[in-house]
Amino acid sequence: MKRLLTTVIFSSFTLWALAQTYTPSDKDSKVKFVIRNFGINTDGTFQGVAGTIHFDPSNLSTMAFDVSIDAATVNTDNNARDNHLRKAEYFDVKNFPKIEFKSTKITRTNSEGYLYMFGNLIIKGVTKDIKFPFKATPKDDGVLFEGEFKIDRRDFKVGGNSLSLSDDVTVSLSVFAKKV
Repeated sequence: MKRLLTTVIFSSFTLWALAQTYTPSDKDSKVKFVIRNFGINTDGTFQGVAGTIHFDPSNLSTMAFDVSIDAATVNTDNNARDNHLRKAEYFDVKNFPKIEFKSTKITRTNSEGYLYMFGNLIIKGVTKDIKFPFKATPKDDGVLFEGEFKIDRRDFKVGGNSLSLSDDVTVSLSVFAKKV
């Protein structure tokens, strides 16, 4: 009985020790987007990456991402456009200062080195399920998470009807997270 109890305690400790908690590093991370405007690709970035990531590639059921970005940091290298995007019609940063993502499940893919993320993206109080492949690469004292997904901006009430602005937005993530 003692041996069984010792084995259970040791196994629990080992699993706990393998699961790591990480915090995104804003200065080492990039959140980019691309949207067609008047037929030309217009790109931009966000900063203020924050949150918590529980990462254990050997036990996907314990992995969880709860991260956000600061909506007011939208940057398209055009101050007038950026200020317009901060207004209520677009990101409404006064009432919705954060864009959030919370994972619901992570699975393996058929592509070596990639995992598949399922979760909820929250923009302007609207929550939508998204899914996308991502890669996790150990780097220095952390992990670099890279992935890309597409959304329809109008699903999140970002901007209205527009003949010049595409509904489709591609979001690229390169998030470096450090061990806590």
